[in-house]
Amino acid sequence: MSIQPPQLPPSTSRPRTVTQGELEAGAVLKLGGDQNTHTLSNSEARLVIHKVLANKRRDGREYEESENLRKTLNYLDTFARFQNEENIKAVERLLSSHTELEMFERSQLGSLCCDNSEEAKSLIPSLQNKISDEALQELLDELTKLRNFAQ
Repeated sequence: MSIQPPQLPPSTSRPRTVTQGELEAGAVLKLGGDQNTHTLSNSEARLVIHKVLANKRRDGREYEESENLRKTLNYLDTFARFQNEENIKAVERLLSSHTELEMFERSQLGSLCCDNSEEAKSLIPSLQNKISDEALQELLDELTKLRNFAQ
């Protein structure tokens, strides 16, 4: 007499979608279909959301902010390194001039505002072979100037 394993009910969850390879922001960026997607720094995202909300309020539309939106804005208000629009645009121009960097890397540099090239390459490993330590340090120093100017 053999014992049969119990019959399990059918799964109620949806099948997991299979990604096109593993997505990874490591030494080699593997961002799949989003590889060339324009990304925003925390400062840019904060600016965009605040402008959209201001336009909705200005048009007199009734708009209730969801809890997720409030939490997102709170996060962006806390961690956006650049607050005023002019500095955000200057940062975007500066980062965009470094065409050797992927958009993702530029937005990460604009959000993290690392102190030195070693820290930047540690936090954004894909920078390792794309930009020299000296050139990266110059870029970080320029970001620091823009950040200090805004305070």
